[in-house]
Amino acid sequence: MPDSSASDHSLAQPIRCILSDVDGVMTDGRIIYDSAGAETKQFHVRDGLGIKRWMRAGFPFGIITARNSPMVERRAVELGISHVSQGSGDKLQRALEVLPTWGCDLSSVCYIGDDLPDLPVMKRVGLAVAPADAAADVQEAAHWILRAPGGHGAVREAIERLLRAKQLWSAAEDA
Repeated sequence: MPDSSASDHSLAQPIRCILSDVDGVMTDGRIIYDSAGAETKQFHVRDGLGIKRWMRAGFPFGIITARNSPMVERRAVELGISHVSQGSGDKLQRALEVLPTWGCDLSSVCYIGDDLPDLPVMKRVGLAVAPADAAADVQEAAHWILRAPGGHGAVREAIERLLRAKQLWSAAEDA
């Protein structure tokens, strides 16, 4: 995993779009059911701030997840995320469908994933990122392995690292 600021800079410069998994990235991966049988999820507020800053800087952010959850849709609406693909067994195909609408190709994408279903996308994008607790095969495929585990600010860490490498972190503060 490249860890120098020079490596960060060279990997970050072509990135114009972020796609992220949810379970294990934006959440800690646990599935919790309440007493009525409804699924609940916990999201970290730092991730939300990072996503908003990324989008304020003029870049799109999208979600591709294999599961279906009303909580994911709700969080996306709260954050202003326009692309949400749920129930996506073939995440690479879903990525290839949305990227032209953003004017991006795989080389300009940062994908944040934590488990085996994310590997087909991670192996094709310009910047593959994994939370600290991602599966071993995913960490092996990642350009960056984050310090934060999934659900504990991993998305924020990736976005801050990208925007700092692009010298846009401060500019995105209150844009």
